[in-house]
Amino acid sequence: MFSSKQHYYILKFFGMFSVVRGYNIGLIFIAQYLMSIFIVSSGQSVWNVILDLQLLMLVLATSGTVASGYIINNFYDAEKDLINRPKKSHIDQMVGQNTKLMLYMVLNGLVLLSAVCVSLKAVLFFLIYMFTIWIYSHKIKRKPLIGNLISTILTITPFFTIFIYYKNFKFLIFVLGFYLFLILSMREIIKDLENIKGDLALDYQTIPVRYGVGMAKSMVYVLIGLNLLTTFYLLTYFDLGLMDYFFITSIVLLFSTIVLVYNAKTQAQYLRIHNLLKILIALGVFSIVLLDPQLILYKIL
Repeated sequence: MFSSKQHYYILKFFGMFSVVRGYNIGLIFIAQYLMSIFIVSSGQSVWNVILDLQLLMLVLATSGTVASGYIINNFYDAEKDLINRPKKSHIDQMVGQNTKLMLYMVLNGLVLLSAVCVSLKAVLFFLIYMFTIWIYSHKIKRKPLIGNLISTILTITPFFTIFIYYKNFKFLIFVLGFYLFLILSMREIIKDLENIKGDLALDYQTIPVRYGVGMAKSMVYVLIGLNLLTTFYLLTYFDLGLMDYFFITSIVLLFSTIVLVYNAKTQAQYLRIHNLLKILIALGVFSIVLLDPQLILYKIL
């Protein structure tokens, strides 16, 4: 069906998609636009938001920065990934290390070009953002606690760029941001538990390596407890429209996570928990449209 050359380029494409984690980039892109339309754009129509060139440049710059972050992270973690994720690592190796570095530089250049279309402040912001991602990948991620905290902050940053762009700082936004922060913090610890084999082999001082698996699990339980309290607060004190159903679903999933974490012993079991949290994040992104469902048609017209 495909020639050997076509087969080679197809594998290259999937290798690059795996390196930049195309699924995550797509989710961030969609999330930024959904937040712009349904949360922070102050009643603008969907077309005004979509046709906002500066917003597009901001979203593209954010997506490009995150993608370049995944590339440099993959570059530094190639040896560890070979231990923890041999199948994914095999796909990633379809893209050479030199190619990764070249693409990393090209993406960062495109990010700065996009940022110039927004403002000089945006250029400065993305320079700092890119530098922090590099420092994290090169040095900080090997350190327990601080590595997890910086990783979570870097992951949540794209969502707050939209709030800053629209200068919308409603208290609800910060509560929703804290909810997401807790979910991402849980995911970081679960990833450490999932990757403990490679971390031990290469002396990555993650939470499970430094403080033990039991302590890491206890921290996940505390984060789940805080998240449940945040969820109850959101359901009690804010009018969330049909998004209430997402948060009710999240309560069920979080209680399930407690059971799964308690029983988890193998990498495959931690991977299932990791995927469950990713599904929860994706559901949260797409449920944004349920915050004010009566205005969906209004915003389109």
